[in-house]
Amino acid sequence: MSHYLITGGAGFIGSHLAEALVAKGERVRVVDSLVTGKRQNIAHLPSVEFIEGDLADLDVARRAVDGVEYVLHQAAIPSVPRSVEDPVTSNRANIDASLNVLVAARDAGVRRVVYAGSSSAYGNSASLPKVETMPTAPLSPYALQKLVAEQYCQMFTALYGLETVTTRYFNVFGPRQDPSSPYSGVISLFISALCEGRRPTIHGDGGQTRDFTYVKNVVDGVLRACHAEQASGRMINLATGGRISLNELFHSLRDLIGADVTPVYGPERAGDVRDSQADIGLARAVLGYEPIASFDEGLKDTVAWYRASTAAVGRS
Repeated sequence: MSHYLITGGAGFIGSHLAEALVAKGERVRVVDSLVTGKRQNIAHLPSVEFIEGDLADLDVARRAVDGVEYVLHQAAIPSVPRSVEDPVTSNRANIDASLNVLVAARDAGVRRVVYAGSSSAYGNSASLPKVETMPTAPLSPYALQKLVAEQYCQMFTALYGLETVTTRYFNVFGPRQDPSSPYSGVISLFISALCEGRRPTIHGDGGQTRDFTYVKNVVDGVLRACHAEQASGRMINLATGGRISLNELFHSLRDLIGADVTPVYGPERAGDVRDSQADIGLARAVLGYEPIASFDEGLKDTVAWYRASTAAVGRS
């Protein structure tokens, strides 16, 4: 049995990681400020130790990493639009807190830190799919902040010998992704609108493409990154290797849900990239990773979760 810390573990991806580790019989501690996370996301995991606190406070980071072997650093304010509106708060959550986690992990003798990076670091590269050796070109404060934090990870590996791995996420979706915020992922926003008979908004012409990745695939890749011998010091894409346009996404969800609405097209959002698709060759080679759940399976599971959760709220 190993001891894991999940930062942001009451959030969307973090809670799925906690669930998977508990199912494996591991010891799990979660630290979360609950700014975007929710205690209810891990309420079904009574064995998880919970610390409420802000990792931008170094004392909180030190308390959180004490005695753990692996840190899965998921905590962030994961929103391009929010970072454009408020870069200072976003910087504190995405850079200051990440540096504190690395310092605390180094000093506590943590075995490995797996950091949640972002495909937004690639920017609007004309070349697809996006491979880890490509130059980075962040278009938003969020993208820049995630890039700086992953560079800090590499630096801590080179300077201090702290093992770190950055897993670059590509548009992760799934159950427990909060649809109530305007900063939520597009899939959760589309599902909530269509289930309620509202017209969802597509920013731009809808032709922009994304490598939508069901959360089960990300969880599998992150857990592999904890132990892969050749992974330390690397940035590794975690995705499916495919891409779908927002218009195609809308029609798939409309057919799945059975809604009879059309989308509203609005202006493009500042900082958004046009196309995103991952090359997952390095993940295959280094992590032994292969997507374990399809896009269609992920959509069905996510719609089912949304319907069940809204029904539960209606009964309460």
